Amino acid sequence: MSIRQYNLGSIVKPGFNALGAQTSVNTVTLFSWGNNANGQLGLGNITYYSSPKQVGSLTNWAEISAGLSSLAVQTDGTLWSWGINTNGNLGLGNTTKYSSPKQVGSLTSWLTVSSGPYFSSYAIKTDGTLWSWGKNDFGQLGLGNTVNRSSPVQVGALTNWSKVAAGQLFAAAIKTDGTLWAWGYNAFGQLGTNNTSYYSSPAQIGALSNWSQIATGSRYCIAVKTNGTLWSWGQNQYGQLGFGNVTYYSSPKQIGALTTWSKIAVCGGGSALSIKTDGTLWSWGRNDDGQLGLGNTTYYSSPKQIGALTIWLKISGGYRFSTAITTSGNLWSWGANSVGQLGLGNVTRYSSPKQVGSLTTWGSTSGGTSFTLAV
Repeated sequence: MSIRQYNLGSIVKPGFNALGAQTSVNTVTLFSWGNNANGQLGLGNITYYSSPKQVGSLTNWAEISAGLSSLAVQTDGTLWSWGINTNGNLGLGNTTKYSSPKQVGSLTSWLTVSSGPYFSSYAIKTDGTLWSWGKNDFGQLGLGNTVNRSSPVQVGALTNWSKVAAGQLFAAAIKTDGTLWAWGYNAFGQLGTNNTSYYSSPAQIGALSNWSQIATGSRYCIAVKTNGTLWSWGQNQYGQLGFGNVTYYSSPKQIGALTTWSKIAVCGGGSALSIKTDGTLWSWGRNDDGQLGLGNTTYYSSPKQIGALTIWLKISGGYRFSTAITTSGNLWSWGANSVGQLGLGNVTRYSSPKQVGSLTTWGSTSGGTSFTLAV
């Protein structure tokens, strides 16, 4: 799962300036914690850790994405992967799992990555091409077939892909023209194509060209338009679509009428998070483990504000847990914690945000299946 999707040339990544050129930043270290049964923490072992541990000694990590396994891009444009690899989702040409980062090929043109929650992976290069690999039984790789791939394969020939998000057995992406696309499994209308037909190649969602962000859950999607409106569609048994009901929708539907939504994320298992332009943090959906951060385990089918603070900057959702970074660079987490995925040095579940250590230098996080990556 990932919300580390970058609009080409519009969002500054660590080690790059606003034009996408590499800068002198060279101290971006990578940390991980939580579940490590398949080496997904990248620490060279399968030991679980309940506090952040540095992954190697390199200081040039630019982007991270945690799903079932881990993907990362370094500032030199190289692509790296580690963890479980049952269907070739690491892109290394095999199905061997690795507990330390391994470089995927030798190219230096990778820009953004998204590691899926079920053995599929996606990436966009600096030239705007879209690539995928891993499990493909429902056409979720977008290649027009259902053949698994253990190395990156280009999706079509277009060079205008901007953002990509991996869901469970499906994916969604935004092009540089602001159009929204999806493909793969669609039994719950999660592709947003107003039907439940499966597509093995990208299918456009409507005709609008003002989509800004996309986040994919297990069988649902959350999106934001350039006008700050919030939209969702797909499965809704926990109220994760935010409409005040549990009705499924197979095409995008606006959540309320506000135009102040800024950033979005999903928690695996049926929850959603969002930050508004005023820096407030909101959540809704499933809440068994307190992943909504509201101090309880009550489900909510409409957005609810988490506390009263206005300092929230970035968010990420893992499986039944959440992480967030404030404007001061502090890291916070809450929700499920059975394997230390909150990074708090214990395995206690928390239903309200708890600060992870005292550092003020956190840049971004990515929550996976009971583990976390952070830089």
